[in-house]
Amino acid sequence: MKIKSLLKTLGPGLLYAGAAVGVSHLVQSTRAGASYGFELIWVVIVANIIKYPFFEFAPRYATATGKSLVDGYYKTGKWALSIFGLLTISTMFALQAAVTVVTAALLGNIFGIALSPNSITAIILFFTMFVLLSGKFSTLDKMIKVIILTLTVSTLIAVIAVFNTKTVDAVNFDWGNAVDLAFLIALVGWMPGPIDISTWHSSWTVAKMESSGHKPSLKESLFDFNFGYIGTAFLAMGFVSLGAFVMYGSGEEFSANGVVFADQLIKMYTSSLGNWAYWIIAIAALTTMFSTTVTVLDAYPRVMQPTSELLFPSLKMKNEKSMMPYTVWMLITILGTLALLVYFGRSMRFIVDMATTISFVAAPVLAILNYKAVTHADFPKEYRPKKWLLIYAWIGMVFLSLFSVFYLVWRFML
Repeated sequence: MKIKSLLKTLGPGLLYAGAAVGVSHLVQSTRAGASYGFELIWVVIVANIIKYPFFEFAPRYATATGKSLVDGYYKTGKWALSIFGLLTISTMFALQAAVTVVTAALLGNIFGIALSPNSITAIILFFTMFVLLSGKFSTLDKMIKVIILTLTVSTLIAVIAVFNTKTVDAVNFDWGNAVDLAFLIALVGWMPGPIDISTWHSSWTVAKMESSGHKPSLKESLFDFNFGYIGTAFLAMGFVSLGAFVMYGSGEEFSANGVVFADQLIKMYTSSLGNWAYWIIAIAALTTMFSTTVTVLDAYPRVMQPTSELLFPSLKMKNEKSMMPYTVWMLITILGTLALLVYFGRSMRFIVDMATTISFVAAPVLAILNYKAVTHADFPKEYRPKKWLLIYAWIGMVFLSLFSVFYLVWRFML
């Protein structure tokens, strides 16, 4: 694999990391370590392993066909694309709200902004919209590389600094406790990220090919993906470690209030590194969450535009390069997010847990759709997953389905 060709390919995998390393890592993984020590680190590892095939199918499909998974769903059947569209609409506002409200909390805390959290959230969303409409994909692609590097370095330094600073005793996670189980569902729902990101990733892969003029080989695309995927898994374990070594046993719990949580999060870093690191950590945390906000806000219009046009052909504009449909879907995302926050925005934890739980329940459905896309009769044979990967995917689909059924029975029938 030539280095020059590889550098042209790198990007979508890092955008995946930018979307994944956000609430699931900064919030949920840290809460896992703070509340249960290292007892749930196996859950983080298993979630990454179980979901791997369904994320891997994204760059595989895009490289083979030059199109996103949205096209794969449509080829499976209009019913498949309709299910994807409904699931996306049901989760998009909660997911965007969850990542943006954490970003707003960090921004307000770091710079002492006196505005209300909802006002800061609105400013961030409309500013992000301006950035995306101005720079398009190339700006997003370049920006994310710097952000992910900053986060990775700062997190590794923090973990090394706190490693083995205290003994973390085992805690008995109570499988019969509603609070413990609800947190577990939320943790798995977004670890390493919602399976929705696979569709986004395929769209970014197509956009990268169009902007660079380079069509990568399958080997190059999978290297880019694995680089981002494995990196996010290690970062998740790093955040669990930070929560365990710094907050576990301190008697302090993470607040459901966004501004207070942001203060706790940054102090968690500085308590291990020293006050000198405040601005380094603050900027790293803020840029991490901002990158997630940007990638998510870009992703929804990017997948909903072709979804709506395929389901309702009359919506397709004659000028295929028009930014109007993308802009309209972005406005819908922003307005829906702000409406959700007006009604449910008092508790950041509620928004986060709601979004992660919805993603958890939807995971097996999206996993099945991704599997069908890469095993469809029209999918090029030379790009099809090997038998071991298909068996691996079947195991994942069964696991995710059983876990979702268990949750629904526990939540609504017991």
